[in-house]
Amino acid sequence: MRTRGRFFTVLIALALLATACGTQTSPSGSVPSTGASGPVSGGQVEIRWYCCLGGGDAPEQVEVENKVAADFNASHPNIKLTFEAVPYDGARDALATQIASGNPPDIVGPLGIGGANAFPNQWLDLGPLIQKNNYDLSQFPENTVQIYQLAGEGQVGIPFAIYPSALFYKKSHFEEAGLNEPPHKYGEPYVWPDGREAEWNYDTAREVAMKLTVDKNNKDATQDGFDPDKIVQWGFEPQRDDPRQVGAYWGAGRLVGDDGTTAQIPDAWVAAWKWWYDGMWTDHFSMTGPQFESPDLNPSDYPFFSGNVSMSENYLWSTYGVGDAGDDWDLAAVPSYNGQTTAAFNADTFRIMKGSKHPDEAFEVLTYLLGDASQELLTVYGGLPAREANQDAFFETLGDQFPQEVDWQVARDGIQYADNPNFESPMPNYNEALDTLNTFGSKLQSEPNLDVDKEIATLKEQLQSIFDQSS
Repeated sequence: MRTRGRFFTVLIALALLATACGTQTSPSGSVPSTGASGPVSGGQVEIRWYCCLGGGDAPEQVEVENKVAADFNASHPNIKLTFEAVPYDGARDALATQIASGNPPDIVGPLGIGGANAFPNQWLDLGPLIQKNNYDLSQFPENTVQIYQLAGEGQVGIPFAIYPSALFYKKSHFEEAGLNEPPHKYGEPYVWPDGREAEWNYDTAREVAMKLTVDKNNKDATQDGFDPDKIVQWGFEPQRDDPRQVGAYWGAGRLVGDDGTTAQIPDAWVAAWKWWYDGMWTDHFSMTGPQFESPDLNPSDYPFFSGNVSMSENYLWSTYGVGDAGDDWDLAAVPSYNGQTTAAFNADTFRIMKGSKHPDEAFEVLTYLLGDASQELLTVYGGLPAREANQDAFFETLGDQFPQEVDWQVARDGIQYADNPNFESPMPNYNEALDTLNTFGSKLQSEPNLDVDKEIATLKEQLQSIFDQSS
């Protein structure tokens, strides 16, 4: 992800303010342990917590993480928790080296599903420890628990931070175009200005997006004389960090079959990619790749932040920059496809490595991070608590950031439409397959007049070759 590791400035300030009193100043980083986890002085067991494959490496975050480790040690004399912060750019290689040398950490996190899948079959099945400790999974939505249930690997994680999807939209753009706003409740229709109702699906979203796409002469993309080379406002942006995400909003799926070796392209993803391609090159309601990468048109990671995009699919974590779009944005339901709604879903947690020599003590640390320390960590990470009982307080804090009344219920409702299987599901030779997929995505964004069906067929062949190399 381009921005998952960024922190929410206001939320961090709140977190630091809340924990400043009586807190010893923490160092800006940690020195990784040089020895394997094991007994230390006084009969303690050392548990190593490794970061940062996703978020967690910003100095303000490291300060809180070090404090969490110190607080744990003060209240758990039988365990010494050592926190290791490795900057994101080098964290993956450093962890691979530790695993290869037989010196893996005990706990890794926060990390997302994709970050974990870069290290397949390295995560401990927590099922026996959950049962042994009577750990209550019912406090989390069932579908967030299921995300961490992998065939042949068991329950590899427990929910912690979740990032549901929504459709961010600019209210003023709809008003200027004389259009009604998109529905906030899933299942409700879109209402055209003349009172006609239409299913809020991607066909309707395309029609609305074209009317919201405007050139410098104030012609929209449905009108004669519209100039696609002089666009000043685009109607719709998908979440395009990864082509799987573009597809996941149209339907849950994965690129490998149930046998774990056969490459497949979900039909919904084929439809999504073709819709997106036409949206860039034919209908012009989405930015092309060069436009997306232009610092003049898109200076802040996501075009919606610039205020020049009317609708944008993205995760709740994108609130870190959405304030730049002005104070007239709100949340709506994502469109449906073939009568089914899917809101792509991100999630972060902490995992225990299969190579941990002290799984019981590691689980004790894990439940502390997910429990006693969760409020501090979730605040500094900007994550919605997976634990439903804590979500009201999170949205109250988030609501303090924005002057307008944001309909946060839309994000809550999106949780039940999370894609399962998740688009970041494991696949053979994960990193190489992902590189190939992203090359395909870059080609779609940069080259007009492609035979998209042919490109998709080629992608499938390439993925199959990569998957075969793992057998």
